[in-house]
Amino acid sequence: MTALIEARDLTKKYGAQLALDRANFSVETGRIVGLIGPNGAGKTSALRAILGLTAYEGRLRVLNREPFRERTELMRDACFIADVAVLPAWLRVDQAIDFVAGVHPRFRRDRAMALLAKTQITGKRRMRELSKGMKTQVHLALTMAIDAKLLVLDEPTLGLDILARRAFYDALVNDYMDETRTILITTHQVEEVENLLTDVLFIDKGRIVLDSSLDDIGTRYAAVAVAADRVEAARAEKPFFERRMLGKVVLYYEQPNLEKLAGFGEVHTPSVADLFVAKLSGAVE
Repeated sequence: MTALIEARDLTKKYGAQLALDRANFSVETGRIVGLIGPNGAGKTSALRAILGLTAYEGRLRVLNREPFRERTELMRDACFIADVAVLPAWLRVDQAIDFVAGVHPRFRRDRAMALLAKTQITGKRRMRELSKGMKTQVHLALTMAIDAKLLVLDEPTLGLDILARRAFYDALVNDYMDETRTILITTHQVEEVENLLTDVLFIDKGRIVLDSSLDDIGTRYAAVAVAADRVEAARAEKPFFERRMLGKVVLYYEQPNLEKLAGFGEVHTPSVADLFVAKLSGAVE
């Protein structure tokens, strides 16, 4: 199967600063992929390259197009929600709908109206009158009404309360996602999106340190909570990370021998958030 996004040796420099360092990754159709990394890891640079907003070195194909040279064609099949509001404060909601309908050939006005009908937002309200959560709902309705194959979300729920965040992700999964669409999302609230994701990309210092499906994580990694008297024996199995928690030592293994690890303590699959910390720390605490 041809990847919807494929990057090989993707590199981006800002002067002497290396934002992306020969990053390699791919994203298949019909997946919800979390691009996860610390501040300054290269997430935004990767998204900007994917969306054709910046030049780069290396090879990058998105929807079988070269993003920077073919951005106009690419954006007919891709859409984007940024981490900041982009609609002017004076604009009414119905004017925003009219604008997007006028500039995007694949925008469905009826779908935008149906999505907004599920909220408390009326067409005559101006953006300055809306809370941040309501503005996000407007952005989501406008974006989800575009019949796009790729949706890119950069910290889309930043600053929203937990109820607004939950409503956002529920709408995303229930009203937008299907097997023909792909979502690429960056967020610092990993625990909230973990159950939505099908795949993860961990990025650090401009390089991809993990490119995996959630299913593969379940078979490729294991964590064991080990009692103090079994720690040395467990360490002999060469964990790649360990941390202390509630009087026990939790050790993390790649390609584990589950039968052997079970003799040291309780074995479980690490959460995405815990695996992220373990992979980026990569040392004993």
